[in-house]
Order: sequence, then C-alpha cells, then structure tokens
Amino acid sequence: MTTNTALRAALGIALLTAMDAVIKAQMQQHPFLLALFMRFAAGAVCAIIVVAVLRPKRPTRTSLIGNSARIPLVIVTAGSFFYSISVLPLAEALTLSFLAPVFVALLGALILKERLDGRILQALGFGLAGMLVMVWPRLQGGVTGAELGVAAALVSAVSYAFNLILLRTIAVKEHPAIIVLFQNAGPALCLAWPAYYVFQPMSAGDLFTYLCGGALGVAGHLSLTSAFARAPASRLAPIEYTALVWASLLGWFVFNEVPLWTTYAGAALIVAGAFAVSRR
Repeated sequence: MTTNTALRAALGIALLTAMDAVIKAQMQQHPFLLALFMRFAAGAVCAIIVVAVLRPKRPTRTSLIGNSARIPLVIVTAGSFFYSISVLPLAEALTLSFLAPVFVALLGALILKERLDGRILQALGFGLAGMLVMVWPRLQGGVTGAELGVAAALVSAVSYAFNLILLRTIAVKEHPAIIVLFQNAGPALCLAWPAYYVFQPMSAGDLFTYLCGGALGVAGHLSLTSAFARAPASRLAPIEYTALVWASLLGWFVFNEVPLWTTYAGAALIVAGAFAVSRR
C-alpha cells in the first residue's frame, strides 16, 4: 500500500466524519427517516453532478448487479449508524464502528481469499475486549436509548464490513463515480416512500445544510473508493480509526460532548487489534 493510497483513505474518512456531524445536527431537528432520506437524496444530486462532469463509461451488467446488491447493505449500515449517533456521543459511536476492520480482515480472507493468519484472532480478541470496556457503563441500567444505540453501532460495524468487502470486489473494475452514484441514488429511491410519511417543511438553510452533507459524503466516498481500488481491504480498513480524532473534536466543539474515559480505553484496545491486522 502506497502513501498516496493511505492518504486517500484517510481523507475519505475525515470527510465522512464531517458528514456524520452534519447529519447528527439535522437529526436534532427532523425525524430520523427524513434526515436519512435527505442525506442520500442530497448525495445523489451531488453524485449526478460528478458523473455528468467526469463522464465515466456506462456500467456493465456485472457492475449493475454488484452495485445494486450493495444498496440494502448501504441502507442498513447508514441507518443503524445514524441512529447510534443520534443517541450516543459522536466519538463513542465512531469507536464502536472501529470493530469493522476486524470483520473486514476476516471477511476479506473468507470472501476475497486475502491472507488470513493468527493476527486476525488476536485483533478479534482486542476488539471484543475494547468493546466490553467501552460499553460497560452503558450496561449498568436497563434497556434505554443508549443501549439501543450501542446495539445499532455494532450492527452498523458488521454490515459495514460486508459493504467494504463488496466494494472491494467491484472497485477494481468500476469507476468510483458510478459506485458512489449507486450508493446514494439507490438508497434515496428506497427511502423516498417511508420518508414521505414523516415529511416536514424545510427552510432554505436546511436544504443547503443537507447539500453540504451530501457533498461531503460524495467526496469522502470517492476518495475512499479510489483507495480501495488500489489496496486490499484488510490493509486499508485500520485507517478507519483516524475518525476518532475528528469525531472527538467535532463532538466537543459542535455538540458539547465529552465522551467517557472508557471510550478512549476501549478505542485503544480496538485500535491495537486493528494495528495487529494491518502490520506485516
């Protein structure tokens, strides 16, 4: 993996974390389903503009099938993750998503036939220990919104791992703009009908904010997709933990969130596991 590829992935993660903060703010004003739909609708508008400018080749039949297959996973991943950040501090939800690299490495070995060795089990052990440390304070009470947020973040991590594996199988053959268009327009079409029932009038400021979020998401996914076309999934996935820096800063300055110390303790264990996967 080259430095340029790693930087592409890191930039993609930073942009997507900023997009997460934008949507988290909008979910404080609009119903969850509406905010989720608007995130993808705005992303679809931006993706269409990118495709119109770049004019990539038309997708093949295999590409259509592969991109379409990712749409349900994209909805599950984004839906569960956005629910988690609506009830948890941004940094905490992002940290739970750091389990995804472990699942990516495991699935990369099983599906893509990438190299599998004892480090995967080591990473899994670190990851599970980190998760338990981080969520332990949340488990002291009954089942509340916070506990449901933890569960949603874990669902998102697993589905995100599957999503990245499918992305790796098509990213080496398809133009990133086409992939990003599918993963925005597809979910937007699927969510349009449910969002209709919770629709609320929006101001011009709201629409502009969603467009900014869509632009951040498209730019982030373009950067991340191009990186995954150049390196194995298991090597790039650990770069995901750079999101903790951005999530902590955005959570603190934008939402006045101060994560529990267990968040960082758990993150240290999870990152240690991710590092075990990434090093040769």
